[in-house]
Amino acid sequence: MMYIDEIQEYLPHRYPFLLVDRVTDIEKGEFIKGFKNISLNEPYFAGHFPNNPIMPGVLILEAMAQLSGILVFMTGGRKPSDGLVQYLAGSSKVRFKRPVVPGDRLLMESRILTGKRGIWKFECRALVDDEVVCVAEILTAEREG
Repeated sequence: MMYIDEIQEYLPHRYPFLLVDRVTDIEKGEFIKGFKNISLNEPYFAGHFPNNPIMPGVLILEAMAQLSGILVFMTGGRKPSDGLVQYLAGSSKVRFKRPVVPGDRLLMESRILTGKRGIWKFECRALVDDEVVCVAEILTAEREG
């Protein structure tokens, strides 16, 4: 289990762009699970959409990429303080199944498919109340930061 203070050691993001609240399970080199609590006071809800607030799909992808980045750093025994950053490099096979709204807990899972020369590929999914809301394959690229 990782709480927000430790998560911030592995991600350079800060509010309002830190999209992982807790890591609940991790097996280095294999998979990671965590969540983001979705609150009405998130800044993007003011415009997406004011009378029908839903979390933007690109932020769901970003949240899964951030979780995946933690897995890469944990697997390699490194942190951003070592001068490295994991960037979202691509996504494929993305499907959104239903909206994510205020009050939801976005549960995320990421599993390593491949990792070569600083390029990592993950199989990811996000769920709310045991219902899949998004699936994707995500690529991250490791660079000096």
